[in-house]
Amino acid sequence: MSSKLPPGKPKPTSPFRKRGSLQYSAGSDLRAGRHLLTSQHSLPGNPLALKHCPIDLRTSMDGKYKEIAEELFSRSLADNEMRSAPYEFPEDSPIEQLEERRQRLERQISQDVKYEPDILLRAKQEFMKTDSATDLELLKEQTQAPMDASPSEREMPAEREYQRVTISGEEKCGVPFTDLLDAAKCVVKALFIREKYISLSMQSFSRTTARYLQELAEKPLDLQVYEEIPETSVTADSPVDPPVSDTHPYENVDPASMPSDMGYGCKAVNGVIHVYTKKSNMDMSTELDLPYPDLQEYIADMNVMMALIINGPVKSFCYRRLQYLSSKFQMHILLNEMKELAAQKKVPHRDFYNIRKVDTHIHASSCMNQKHLLRFIKRAMKKYPGEIVHVERGRGQTLMEVFESMNLTAFDLSVDTLDMHADRNTFHRFDKFNAKYNPIGESILREIFIKTDNHIEGKYFGHIIKEVMADLEESKYQNVELRLSIYGRARDEWDKLAKWAVKHGVYSNNVRWLVQVPRLFDVYHTKRQLSNFQQMLENIFMPLFEATINPASHPELHLFLQHVVGFDSVDDESKPEHHIFNLDSPLPVNWTEEDNPPYSYYLYYMYANMTVLNHLRRRRNFNTFVLRPHCGEAGPIHHLVSGFLLSENISHGLLLRKAPVLQYLYYLAQIGIAMSPLSNNSLFLSYHRNPLPEYLSRGLMVSLSTDDPLQFHFTKEPLMEEYSIAAQVWKLSSCDMCELARNSVLMSGFSHQVKRYWLGPDYIKEGQESNDIRRTNVPDIRVAYRYETMCEELNLITQAVRTEELGTIEEEGAICMGPASVGQ
Repeated sequence: MSSKLPPGKPKPTSPFRKRGSLQYSAGSDLRAGRHLLTSQHSLPGNPLALKHCPIDLRTSMDGKYKEIAEELFSRSLADNEMRSAPYEFPEDSPIEQLEERRQRLERQISQDVKYEPDILLRAKQEFMKTDSATDLELLKEQTQAPMDASPSEREMPAEREYQRVTISGEEKCGVPFTDLLDAAKCVVKALFIREKYISLSMQSFSRTTARYLQELAEKPLDLQVYEEIPETSVTADSPVDPPVSDTHPYENVDPASMPSDMGYGCKAVNGVIHVYTKKSNMDMSTELDLPYPDLQEYIADMNVMMALIINGPVKSFCYRRLQYLSSKFQMHILLNEMKELAAQKKVPHRDFYNIRKVDTHIHASSCMNQKHLLRFIKRAMKKYPGEIVHVERGRGQTLMEVFESMNLTAFDLSVDTLDMHADRNTFHRFDKFNAKYNPIGESILREIFIKTDNHIEGKYFGHIIKEVMADLEESKYQNVELRLSIYGRARDEWDKLAKWAVKHGVYSNNVRWLVQVPRLFDVYHTKRQLSNFQQMLENIFMPLFEATINPASHPELHLFLQHVVGFDSVDDESKPEHHIFNLDSPLPVNWTEEDNPPYSYYLYYMYANMTVLNHLRRRRNFNTFVLRPHCGEAGPIHHLVSGFLLSENISHGLLLRKAPVLQYLYYLAQIGIAMSPLSNNSLFLSYHRNPLPEYLSRGLMVSLSTDDPLQFHFTKEPLMEEYSIAAQVWKLSSCDMCELARNSVLMSGFSHQVKRYWLGPDYIKEGQESNDIRRTNVPDIRVAYRYETMCEELNLITQAVRTEELGTIEEEGAICMGPASVGQ
């Protein structure tokens, strides 16, 4: 290992002389004629067949994807869990705290480099293990830079602020070069596949990763995620709090003030909603060109991904890279921990308590703690004893009568009586956990107090949610993304939900909504509430298309949707799946079986309809949605493959610890993972085995979330409780905690403008330019380390692909030149 030379002095490079070298010269003429990775649209009436991978990424696995994927799916059906090689990573040994060395480092850092004499510079050279006298010379040159230099001229010394760990030499990854080439092509192919699905659905893709992919494909930079958002006057000196509107967002429900009716018609075709310019004539001639992914291509891509994650060389390569990332982070902490702490101490006012945090995974029906719910029930019994809250066999029951039928009074109630907290009996028992949602074990109380659709139109639930919102506004710096349920049993569910929100004024600047769709088609079909799966899809998506085409037809829904950021897919992932999703699977209109469709089936049709809806809403300048499902909490590994292809973020992601290829891909794509260790501890995985600290050290985009405070937490601030326990158990530093909080804001659904206030006006840029420590309390050192490490990994795989391209070109040139020289 050696200290990295500053970018100011170019590193000597060598031309390509052998295939084993990763050094390259990115000449554009060598890749002339490549096809650009441009977005494509389908012809009316046809799904979009996406073309991707404009470079040659053929590997030894080609032609075997379908057979391998079918075998894996079959195995997952048999075991319910894909058996694989032991991927568990050994726990890190604690590094002893060398107090004397730390104190020396802190003393030296506290000195201003500009005024240090040569003897101190030499002492620092010896202490920091500067490799050569050349490095010392460079350090002196930087300290003597003129004070009046422009910002661009003084940019280089800033990058020298912390100690870097780099690997020298050509063989950097510890695997044979042929394996590196195969692995690099597989990884790049997987990233191209994700990029096409994410860009098609208007979700956000990592800017850094996209830049490297586009350089490989010679595609013009096309990151238009924020292009249509008008720039605001947010500057580095703007206040941290975004401006708040004086009017309530649900005030104006007058249909006359809504955007005009477009006059379009829509109907479901093979499970996907199609939009037509004329309601009277809905056929191919009048269909709008709104793209969505081709089913056949999606299944082919799933097969490619399933084969890729069990490819031996790819698995070895990804495992080694993940181990390297863990070790590199430990070295970074050892060398720079005190510098990061010193940077945080220099920031006035800001600390962990007053930086923005978002609870990125929390369900509305359990967002309160037990004591809060208990007090609310007691207050309701005293305030509304005679209110009719339930109708049984045509006879209304008052709240007092409901409790009298249970032989209970307000005085009898306690937290123990409610019995809603998860305990040791819920571990691996999702059925018992679901039963915990019933206060005192009575489903009637769940319907009365924590449902939006009941006899009192969700009055009590609206009140208790508003109390939670008031607590959040009082704490100021905590925000949540609450999940509300749409079941797909009836077409009017959306209107009822929107009317509940508007009628009771359930809104806060600290809250955004996600809509969760439980995967319960088999239950509804058995009860004869649904005849086929397409009917469920129509009930979920048709009202959204109608509200987009003609907002006046669903005025409350139009207002409510402005604060909905995405869709979630929820249920017990450990339930066995009896069907493999392939081209022989029935279409939704023909799915009339008793068995539930598999996870990937649900996700594909949710994604396809959301994609069409997003394109329609973008035409009207309405907000668009993202897909953020529960994924990888339990069950087979292919859930995470579907999540990788189609989702912007996921919740849980525990099974990534068993799949190094997927974990490495989630890292390179910077897919957000909302993790809930306390929830997992009660249901699927003991706290000390949770992979969150491992994911964080490797650089995955992870955040802390609460999931269900009603079942898992005790205090009034469940998110702070989650952070507190994580910090104690895993010994997280202040910098780690602030990084988690910053990640939570980045992966949240709050608007671009709000994030500019919370994170800094340039937060969408790359590297430490994106960070404003005065708002995030995350040191620039940590942000720069994450960015540089990410670039190093992307460089490794893209250079390997380029190296083979250049080697192939040279070989082809030699073959072409050979006969010519003989002829001469």
